[in-house]
Amino acid sequence: MKVWTESELEKISKSLEGKDPKEAIKWALDNFQPDVSLACSFGAEDVALVDMLVKVNPKARIFYLDTGLLFKETYELIDRVAEKYGIKPEKYSSAISVKDMEREYGPKLWEANPDRCCGIRKVVPLEDALKGLKAWITGIRRDQAPTRANAPVVGWDAKFNLVKINPLVTWTWEDVWGYIRKNGVPYNVLHDKDYPSIGCEPCTKAVKPGEDPRAGRWAGKGKTECGLHK
Repeated sequence: MKVWTESELEKISKSLEGKDPKEAIKWALDNFQPDVSLACSFGAEDVALVDMLVKVNPKARIFYLDTGLLFKETYELIDRVAEKYGIKPEKYSSAISVKDMEREYGPKLWEANPDRCCGIRKVVPLEDALKGLKAWITGIRRDQAPTRANAPVVGWDAKFNLVKINPLVTWTWEDVWGYIRKNGVPYNVLHDKDYPSIGCEPCTKAVKPGEDPRAGRWAGKGKTECGLHK
């Protein structure tokens, strides 16, 4: 399999800028299948990507991180998406249960030390999910957060040492929902209840009108990322 240099990836990224996201997905599958997978959190962006991915290649790989603290509505959505598309997303979880984590670190680690909690329940399982892969696909968009403002369509992920493909990086929130409605994509019902960004239940709250879409994540903790993305 070809080894891509950062300058080559930059050229590819520029060539895909502004194009249909499926073009980036096709490029990823053409160059890395079967060693590429979609990281799916089952948020609005990711279910749109599932729909696109399955249309490009029904056998493309998809994985998700089960923290043991997801909303009931998220677990229900996982089942609905799997049934609609006939897929079996690969599940990765922490080696330590929520109860064992509480015994070792104390109650409600997500409040006392949210970075450590995310590390245990998300980052370490992600590292396991990415082992053996040459590339991963994500649903990040530039306008989601300042930390994502310069994300390329395709680039080298130095944190995990593999190629990272962000097909929706130029899309707006309206673009995402336009696609979902047009294609009848199943989505989390919490989106209809003022939850634009949905993570673990203890660390996610509804967003008030006019607030930043990610204001409901780790509210009051001075935290905007879980550690999966820069």
